[in-house]
Amino acid sequence: MIKPGVLRFMLPIVVLFGVLFLWYFISYINLFPAYALPSPGDVLRSFYEELSAGRLLNDIIASLWRVAVGFVISAVLGIPIGLWMGQHIHARQAFVPLLNFFRFLSPLAWIPFAILWFHIGDRPAIFLIFMATFFPLVLATMVAVASIPSIYFRVAQDYHYKGIELLTKVTFPAVLPQVITALRVSYGIAWVVIVAAEMVGCQDGLGYGIWEARNGLRLDSAVCYMIVIGLLGMGIDRLLAQLTKLPGVRWGYER
Repeated sequence: MIKPGVLRFMLPIVVLFGVLFLWYFISYINLFPAYALPSPGDVLRSFYEELSAGRLLNDIIASLWRVAVGFVISAVLGIPIGLWMGQHIHARQAFVPLLNFFRFLSPLAWIPFAILWFHIGDRPAIFLIFMATFFPLVLATMVAVASIPSIYFRVAQDYHYKGIELLTKVTFPAVLPQVITALRVSYGIAWVVIVAAEMVGCQDGLGYGIWEARNGLRLDSAVCYMIVIGLLGMGIDRLLAQLTKLPGVRWGYER
């Protein structure tokens, strides 16, 4: 009998090899023309070419930088605002409709304004990342704070916790698991948006690399960039998930 840990490790590998085999088989029987669906071998060669030329590494660094800056600005502003709104019902009543309006507005709709306001380069992409992640972070944090059981605050009153002490010892620890989940979801949105933003407003980055590959009819290069985007996204999401294992975060899960 296969142990659960081994099975959990083996199943994704089996699925991966199954997908690769299906991809190779479809390419081998020429179900689609080579220019419409490159083979795994073509993609592997393209990966080597892009890496050897230094383009792929440069594009990875450019995209990671833009996502990091936009995401950090969004978190630094959005989480405190969400904490404040979660503790003030009148603030929620006043601002939630506006926040929901912008949350449902596609961040890609801001592309014309981003280019007009910031021209091309890093700044329009960073602006789009901010617009994509700020509103979900505010709302998720606000909802998490508003759902804290009132008994927590009554106990905090018994200990005379107020202001910063109440925030750091009760409110923020209680909502930290939900905030980490919101960060992971928002990061996924940011990674999707950066690819689209770089296609129209940048001269480098992973999104720009896909656009260049499309213009040059190099779908093997485009698939190479797509694979890198997916792997980077999964890797950073795993890093964010590790935050839930920190000792201070477990308190929020146990409430």
